[in-house]
Amino acid sequence: MKKIGMLGGMSWESTHTYYKLINEAVKEELGGLHSAKIMMSSVDFAEIEKFQHSGDWKKTAEILSCEAKSIEDANADFLIICTNTMHKVAPIIEKNITIPILHIADATAQKLQKDGIKKVALLGTKFTMVEDFYKQRIIDNFGIDVIIPNEKEQNLIHDIIYKELCLGVIKKESRDSYIKIIKRLEKECEVEGVILGCTEIAMLIKQGYVDIPIYDTTKIHAQAAVQKAIFS
Repeated sequence: MKKIGMLGGMSWESTHTYYKLINEAVKEELGGLHSAKIMMSSVDFAEIEKFQHSGDWKKTAEILSCEAKSIEDANADFLIICTNTMHKVAPIIEKNITIPILHIADATAQKLQKDGIKKVALLGTKFTMVEDFYKQRIIDNFGIDVIIPNEKEQNLIHDIIYKELCLGVIKKESRDSYIKIIKRLEKECEVEGVILGCTEIAMLIKQGYVDIPIYDTTKIHAQAAVQKAIFS
């Protein structure tokens, strides 16, 4: 079994979910007392969030590159960045390490392709929804049309992530707001599925809350990591 490098702490709630999902998937694949070989570095999210919202992505890249290098030095075979948003700096991290990064958008898009999804909604932080580092990768490399909410909806989604979900706070009214947005995109934009493009959103939205398929990027990414660790 290959050793999975986990770059986490953004937030710790979603990293906890990654750890659980990865070990559950290893047990399902191998049985018995098997668990995943993991080397994890977990950062202080308050520092990362400060630089995110001040626009200092260079500093976030420096911090995460340093942590990624420590994971590589601990003999991890590949790296997963346990957050969607910070894949914005994945190309910089890649330049500072020699082990491969298993990209969350690629894992998600491969699942979408397998399911025959041609048009999908993307919910996440405003960085992920608005900028091209995530959605354009899916559009260009996988030929899937990615639709994002309007600006008012983007602001609402973003605020709920940082002010509630990243703090472990789950509110029914926030869930209802997300569901309303998804249903509007399904009706008006004819999306066939929705990407939960922030690892915390799965704390709020589950399959069955809406009619279209939900793509939980945390679960998809974790499962892809296990497949790579065991079978590649």
